[in-house]
Amino acid sequence: QVQLVGSGGGLVQPGGSLTLSCAASGTISSFNVMGWYRRAPGKQRELVATIVPDGSTTYGDSVKGRFTISKDGAVNTVYLQMNSLKPEDTAVYYCNAVVTVPVLMNFWGQGTQVTVSA
Repeated sequence: QVQLVGSGGGLVQPGGSLTLSCAASGTISSFNVMGWYRRAPGKQRELVATIVPDGSTTYGDSVKGRFTISKDGAVNTVYLQMNSLKPEDTAVYYCNAVVTVPVLMNFWGQGTQVTVSA
């Protein structure tokens, strides 16, 4: 059973930065995709960023140019560097991992709150 532990959330002023971490219990290179999603109050879950084993990344339109996803296989951790934070980035951020072999499975972290407010 894969466990994902997200951390690093908190309260930050607009324009500030935060780095989220997602520590996986398994070897992250075994996951087809890892990423971050978020859910703001009253809104649907939204893709933030994803990364695959070869290092290719994708980003949601609202965070392009401000957020960077990265990974460190040595410590089985995926990071989300968030810069130029805006109040609309306020949400619970969830780490996600997907495997497709032997069957498709989605794993989720417990969520970490990010609040951007003056």
